[in-house]
Amino acid sequence: MAISLRRALISSKPLFHALRTTSIRSQQTLNSFNFDKSHESAVVVDRFLISPATRFHQFDTRRGFAKGWKQKIKEEWEEDEDEDEETADLGASVKASAVSQMDAAVDALSRELTKLQTGRASAGMLDHIMVEHYGVKTPLNRMAVVSVLDPKTLSVTPHDPNALKELEKAIISSPLGLNPKSDSQRLIAPIPPLTKQHMQAVCKVVAKSSEDVKQSIRRARQKALDSIKKAAPKKKDKGKAASSSISEDDAKRLEKEIDDLTKKFIKTAEDMCKSKEKEIRGG
Repeated sequence: MAISLRRALISSKPLFHALRTTSIRSQQTLNSFNFDKSHESAVVVDRFLISPATRFHQFDTRRGFAKGWKQKIKEEWEEDEDEDEETADLGASVKASAVSQMDAAVDALSRELTKLQTGRASAGMLDHIMVEHYGVKTPLNRMAVVSVLDPKTLSVTPHDPNALKELEKAIISSPLGLNPKSDSQRLIAPIPPLTKQHMQAVCKVVAKSSEDVKQSIRRARQKALDSIKKAAPKKKDKGKAASSSISEDDAKRLEKEIDDLTKKFIKTAEDMCKSKEKEIRGG
């Protein structure tokens, strides 16, 4: 047994010698490189760049890139929603303003037509008359209750019986041609029939009132269209389009809506005037 171990040790000496020689040569080679701490750090960094952790880092970067795109899409979507809200707000504002102005014009026409003497009794035909009472001018409808007794007769009952004479004087002075009579508590005003000449004169007033209200409605339309035009895209200037609040399609849609409103209010005004002319002519 001892002899066998000895033979094994003797036979392995060349191998030990070769390994020792290789180790010495490797150490000499490493010394010839003269590595310092910076080289060592570089090796560490290089190993990090090719390590699995680095590959995870690169994957995480790609995830961050995807998140960035999602955020960008979300922001663009929110911007589109903001633009839609801005368009809706502008459209509602422009239409509301136009409707308000057109409606005011039609109301003014209604008041003017009510003032006209048509040969028939109307409670509102005295509303425009101003009565001077205690040195202060006050609308008649604030000082008395006007009611229709029959198609040809008005009744005027004052809130203050002491104002009866002032009311009578104001009615007689008006261009309606009325001649009221007092019964100590109220005034009774018969409506005289219209002469042919008076009838023609009143119809001319109606026609003029119709044209006036149409012009007011068209001015409201033009003002609305100007607001839309100001917010709509401008013509390209040197290849660059000017900024705008609404799109061209939205602008056209709003313009059509304003035109529809204009036609509606003009038709209302025309119908009112036709009805008044028919009343004047006794139709």
